Amino acid sequence: MDRRTFLNHVPAGVGLSLLSSKLFAQTENGIERHPLLATQNPLIIKGRDAGLGALKPSTAELERGLELHAESIVFDSYGFAPRAAVDGDALAKLDASHASDMEWADAREEMSMTRPALIPQEREEFREAFRCAGVTCIFQNAGEEGQTPNRLLKRLARFTFLGDMLRDVLVRASLPADIINAKAAGKHCLYLTGNGTPLPQTWVSVQEELGYIRHFFQLGIRMMHLTYNRRNMLADGCAETANGGLSDFGRAAIAEMNRVGVILDVAHTGWRSSREAAEASTKPMVASHTACNTLNEHIRAKPDDVIKAICDTNGLIGICLIPNFLGGGGDIVRLLDHIDHVVKKFGVDHVAIGTDVAHMSQFAAAENKKVPKRDRRRSRFASLWPDGSLGGNWPGRATLAWTNWPLFTVGLVQRGYSDEEIQKIIGGNILRVCQDVLPEPLQKISQS
Repeated sequence: MDRRTFLNHVPAGVGLSLLSSKLFAQTENGIERHPLLATQNPLIIKGRDAGLGALKPSTAELERGLELHAESIVFDSYGFAPRAAVDGDALAKLDASHASDMEWADAREEMSMTRPALIPQEREEFREAFRCAGVTCIFQNAGEEGQTPNRLLKRLARFTFLGDMLRDVLVRASLPADIINAKAAGKHCLYLTGNGTPLPQTWVSVQEELGYIRHFFQLGIRMMHLTYNRRNMLADGCAETANGGLSDFGRAAIAEMNRVGVILDVAHTGWRSSREAAEASTKPMVASHTACNTLNEHIRAKPDDVIKAICDTNGLIGICLIPNFLGGGGDIVRLLDHIDHVVKKFGVDHVAIGTDVAHMSQFAAAENKKVPKRDRRRSRFASLWPDGSLGGNWPGRATLAWTNWPLFTVGLVQRGYSDEEIQKIIGGNILRVCQDVLPEPLQKISQS
């Protein structure tokens, strides 16, 4: 059986594990040697097997997609760097010391986000996940959900530390030029986004209240959420049934983001608020990780009129990898359907992929077994998720593994997109928005 016949007929759950092990070892040239497929990591192999089984690409489609992916700037419009396993023994000791819920949550999060800089096997997994994904840059979630500056600083500190400690592989980008240079240098990078608009909430004056937008921009934050599910002083979130819209203070915040150079993100914002934000913004804005409500009705999806309003700012919609948001089969095919919808109705310049997921270390399961179970707690205030919004049994979830980014490109090849169009979708569009939102002096620096 020749290679083309093999790839076209191999059953799901078998193909890429063979490509990544037996055939990789035996073949000197050809697709099996491609570095995007070369791994022994069982979690990466599982996702690749599932994705290949769903797409069933021809050899030509696979070869073209992998080569295009490898040579392109790939920019996740909202996501997470590969996450490490926790230290199960340390968490067990913390539990035995009667740590508070906040101490516990902070310890778990810090371990998963910073251990790639500290533990050799996690550092290697971090590098391999990035290499197999072929991702140049992640618009990294670097702020816990909310408005309080102290809360938002925690993840910002963690990813500042990660970038500083992994300089041989990771760049903490502050301008679009840094992303382009990282690609040229064979490195990866993080461009940082907060999960809220930082507000001291002293309410002395509008100007003083909005001052932290500038401070966080100076610290490296380049995108901010207007809301996170709930209503705040700026606007209504996507889970508020009132759908009340943008406040006067929200308009002032958008004007300050536009002035400073922060991208406005309405991924978790209500429909009316999102439309009104688009009308208020003078710079391109985004819904960085969402879906199309026309294809699947969901509080986190956007209807066509909202998508049009965002695109009219010369912004974009990032399609996420959350099965519940995508609906249908909740798999890689459905991801491509949502991309197709935006392209056909609003143009190829206005769509990206914002995964909203992370690769989890292969060592996580063993460490998690060491962690004591704690009593169930009430839901956090920020987590206004209606029943059924997140959970469910989605057999196609494995096809949406973060490390399957090369297969997203292969899928776009199958859908008939040109190389130029694919490069816009997988990175070029969000890179353009990053450049266009900067103040003119920084645009010139980034272009020089």
